[in-house]
Amino acid sequence: MSASILIAAASIVVMATSAPDADVLRPAFNNTIVSVYPDGKSTRLWLHSDGTYDAQRANGQRTGGVWQLKGEKVCITQKRPFYVPMAFCTAIPPSGGIGASWMARGLKGEPVRHTLTAGGMPRS
Repeated sequence: MSASILIAAASIVVMATSAPDADVLRPAFNNTIVSVYPDGKSTRLWLHSDGTYDAQRANGQRTGGVWQLKGEKVCITQKRPFYVPMAFCTAIPPSGGIGASWMARGLKGEPVRHTLTAGGMPRS
C-alpha cells in the first residue's frame, strides 16, 4: 500500500469533537482530500459514508478499502488492488471544512500537507 495514500486516508478527518462518530467525517464525504508531499507529488482520497474509501496515488494508480473509527483515531485498511492485512490509524485532526489544511507525517516521517477540497469522486 502506498505510504502517501495511507497517510492521506488516515488524515482526512477534518472535524473533531470529544467522542467521534461518523458525523466527524461528514465534511470529507463527497469531497476530496489532496495530500502534497515535499517532492511536490500529490495524492487524492475520497471517503464514503458507507465506510469505504477510494484513493489515487501520485502515479495515477487507484486503490480502495475501508475505514473505521477507533476511539479518537480513524483507521484505514486497503482492499484493492490487493488486500493489505493491517490497518493504519492516526489521530483525528482539528476541526474544519472545505479549504481546511493541516500538516501530518508520512509513513517515512516526511511532512505532508492535506487540504480538503470541494467535489468528490463520482461513484460508479
